[in-house]
Amino acid sequence: MRKEGYAIGMIGLGVMGRNLALNMAEHGFAVVGYDRDAFKTAALSREAGTLDARPAEDLKELIALLRRPRAVMLMVPAGAPVDGVLQELLPLLECGDLVIDGGNSHYTDTNLRARMLAEQEVDLLGMGISGGEQGARHGPSMMPGGPRQAWDRVRPLFEAIAARVDGDPCVTWIGEGAAGHYVKMVHNGIEYGLMELLAEAYALLRRELRLDDGQIHDTFERWSQGDLHSYLVEITVQIFSQVDEKTGRRLIDVILDEAKQKGTGKWASQDAMDLQLPIPTIDAAVAMRDLSVYRDERRMAEEIYGGELDAASRVALTHPKASTHHLERALYAAFLITYAQGFALLRKASLAYGYGLDLAVIACIWRGGCIIRAALLEDIRAAYRLQPDLPNLLLAPDIVPRITDRIIDFRLVVQLAVGAAIPIPALTASLGYLDGYRSGWLPANLIQAQRDFFGAHTYERLDTRGTFHTHWSAAEGVE
Repeated sequence: MRKEGYAIGMIGLGVMGRNLALNMAEHGFAVVGYDRDAFKTAALSREAGTLDARPAEDLKELIALLRRPRAVMLMVPAGAPVDGVLQELLPLLECGDLVIDGGNSHYTDTNLRARMLAEQEVDLLGMGISGGEQGARHGPSMMPGGPRQAWDRVRPLFEAIAARVDGDPCVTWIGEGAAGHYVKMVHNGIEYGLMELLAEAYALLRRELRLDDGQIHDTFERWSQGDLHSYLVEITVQIFSQVDEKTGRRLIDVILDEAKQKGTGKWASQDAMDLQLPIPTIDAAVAMRDLSVYRDERRMAEEIYGGELDAASRVALTHPKASTHHLERALYAAFLITYAQGFALLRKASLAYGYGLDLAVIACIWRGGCIIRAALLEDIRAAYRLQPDLPNLLLAPDIVPRITDRIIDFRLVVQLAVGAAIPIPALTASLGYLDGYRSGWLPANLIQAQRDFFGAHTYERLDTRGTFHTHWSAAEGVE
């Protein structure tokens, strides 16, 4: 055992935890790590080489090896796993010890845990970390929040391992309480928005401009050299050049178009609504990830509504002349789409929470007395009486023609409003939802490729069941 004890303990030796531990050891801070998974523990021993980083057999040994007052960092999944580790860890800690939660914990959980630890006079730093696998190993951006004196204790370590720009470390004390995790939540919300914007640009390049993967690669590469220079554009360039070893095709074309998420973007949207602060781009990005998961429904809807606009429809939009008639028909379609979203939410909640909701009955009682009563609720009731398990109102046979007959009017209204700089976010969002729902393919495969690139989050394939990870071309991480 080292005479002076180890500088920090790392609990959780997955991709992020192990690489952070190696980064710390490489900068002269002795690290002892622990993970329930023996494979991950062995990986630390193997990858450490001559670095001063070693595994512990259990939490008791890890704590015993640390110098006092002790500093322990958790790199485990957010939620119950963090609480489980704390429950085991707290009896082993003493007054003055410090716990650092480096995962993507919800800031409200961080506040509760800080109060719980404070009762034993143990400090908690909630530290947002961005950088993915490569960032953790070679220099992440870090956002610590909590007691200032606790941060000052470990500041030299984290400044040493952080990324640097113009000599400045990309880490600073964010503020008291759960400020660090809150800032990381917003960081990830912005990330959701940027990734969705890139995915939509990809969809336009592919579906409207008819570019192939090589041309899309060249386009993103050109953009990366100009005003759009950024990490996400850089990795997108590399994603479009990656060849799949199994098929010989571009890998992007065999990745399933269903984008996953771990909750931080959703939390950002939820908290913004609580604060009554609009973040519509981020909200839309979260919604599109949610929508991408309903791939089977999307493919059904594409068969019903068709894919891209035909030539005749495009001509109808070439010389638009708006009228109150067009707007009336667009509003009717948007009304139906809004009801469809609400009833889809009721169906999902009924299944998740065991409510046993009868959607036809709900439509029935909403026909009179309530604020959203409308004549079209009779048609909605009829649709659910005919198909109680209807996954979405937009798939109902009697509802479909009510949408398709008005779709050109809807597009015309949105097109004219956008051209005139008149804000119509609800109408635009309604049309976007319809177009997303009727798309058998969405550009979510790019989002999944990006997530795997910077965070090793894995992806699914179109041709093989299971989850996969690719060792993409090396680049500095960012999440």
